[in-house]
Amino acid sequence: MSHRDLYCDVCEGVAPFEPPPCVDGHGTDCPELICTGCGAAVVVSAFAVPVTRLAASRQPAHRRAA
Repeated sequence: MSHRDLYCDVCEGVAPFEPPPCVDGHGTDCPELICTGCGAAVVVSAFAVPVTRLAASRQPAHRRAA
């Protein structure tokens, strides 16, 4: 099994985390990880956030076009 070294709040330090047996079929790409030291679980999730542009009236004066 592959593992990642992440900070564990329970262990209060960096510890290896590995995916548990995944019933959803993710295998080693499972978003759930378990600390091998204490058993604390974390969910790793990546998501995209669209970047919006501020309206001209909300931009600082030094950024406004003359």
